Amino acid sequence: MLMSTRMKENPANFRPSKKTFVFNFKTGQQSCVLTAPIQIPMQGSINDLHGRLMLLHNLPYFVENDLKNSLDQFVDEETKKNYDKESEAALEKLKTNDVCTEQFINTWAKAYHETTLEYARPEEPSWDEDFADVYHDLIHSPASEALLNLEHNYFVRVSELISERDMELKKLQERHSVEMDKVMQELGKTLTDQDVNLVAAQHFESQQVLENKWANELKQLMAIQKQEYQEWVIKLHQDMQNPNNSTVSEEIKVKQSQSTVANERVFEERPLLEESFTIHLGAQLKTMHNLRLMRADVLDFCKHKRNQRSGVKLQRLQTALSLYSTSLCGLVLLVDNRINSYSGIKRELPNGNGGNEDKSKIGERNPSNILPGEFYTTRHSNLSEVHVVFHLCVDDNVRSSNITARDPAIMGLRNILKVCCTHDITTITIPLLLVHDMSEEMTIPWCLKRAELVFKCIKGFMMEMASWDGGTSRTVQFLVPQSISEEMFYQLSNMLPQIFRVSSTLTLTSRR
Repeated sequence: MLMSTRMKENPANFRPSKKTFVFNFKTGQQSCVLTAPIQIPMQGSINDLHGRLMLLHNLPYFVENDLKNSLDQFVDEETKKNYDKESEAALEKLKTNDVCTEQFINTWAKAYHETTLEYARPEEPSWDEDFADVYHDLIHSPASEALLNLEHNYFVRVSELISERDMELKKLQERHSVEMDKVMQELGKTLTDQDVNLVAAQHFESQQVLENKWANELKQLMAIQKQEYQEWVIKLHQDMQNPNNSTVSEEIKVKQSQSTVANERVFEERPLLEESFTIHLGAQLKTMHNLRLMRADVLDFCKHKRNQRSGVKLQRLQTALSLYSTSLCGLVLLVDNRINSYSGIKRELPNGNGGNEDKSKIGERNPSNILPGEFYTTRHSNLSEVHVVFHLCVDDNVRSSNITARDPAIMGLRNILKVCCTHDITTITIPLLLVHDMSEEMTIPWCLKRAELVFKCIKGFMMEMASWDGGTSRTVQFLVPQSISEEMFYQLSNMLPQIFRVSSTLTLTSRR
């Protein structure tokens, strides 16, 4: 039993008592008896007691196992006897009316109900769940355009504030650069290395102060917008529940007419290369999946591209309709190991209201850094085509031609797909070459080798999905950089069906 190998604790109302342990053994023709008082329930480890008895009484090694077995059996039996004794005493109290029977039954029934799932109370819906239901109702109603216009106005205001922040930071950096040039010219003449370090520290501190100032302003603005938006949505939903309320249509019209035209951060749509395939994967029960190979910039899935306002609305509406649903869209973004920095591609990711970070995958080490292959997620409600962004940490090793299926970046993709299965993300976009930009060392053989590795690994991970989610149909989009040649794109397109064995129509003919 487990009791023989673990610490034993005294349960509530269990009266300890001492019992005499007796162990008989022979050494040659001589019979020996070992006795030892043991407190029941035992406080401590049986293994420790066993070792002390062997050492204290200088017992021969050949009785070690017999002593251990006998000791385990003795402690278990005596413990059960004490439990039985205490139970009998409790029942005797009931028979002699020393304890109120009704009170005892009520206490026992309460404890049983509280520890049995069948009788557990349903969890009360949270604010987030309530708002999700309300938003889902409104986005599928005539109020959808008003919702999108209000969201877009908030987005524009945040974008303007971010532009102001970037401009002020740029001016500060330019001023610091001029000051540092002057200091470096005087180095060795009137100034020392210590003076240079002091100026650099002052520059760093002033930049940190400015960045914190703008971060607080953005945080405050987004908090105000979020509260205003939620209150308006709840109120509109309540008004729509009343068929006699004549102010609803006017309220919707006002919001529809308040769409901001100026300073919209809308991006031109660039030519897109795309190939689509249908596959069936699985050992016995096969599941159909959709595969796409696409040539585009990774941020195109986050930014609103079209310059026609109706195009923007239609695109945002499509994403909004599935916002609170079981068909979410995800994107893998390759980033460095610094979580709190906003350099490189992370700086270009639209940072409007509606983003929510989830850093549960980071662990409890240094909160500022993660290791290659680890990732954190941000959830969004106002990006172009995705709801969830997986920030996958990679290092310069991904540019090597020698990575294997056990590389941290590859294993990170596997973990991301597992999260997709458990969180209703049915469309996921993956950088096929594990890079967002092409460089000189990425030759045609390098691209073909890397694509083959990722294709084969993703195929294996997708076959595992059946055990993760029961076989849900999904869409996996393989993304290659915008700068890749058309010739290379079509070579990769020809490789995909060979690895995944794409379904094809078989035509049968019969001869009469």
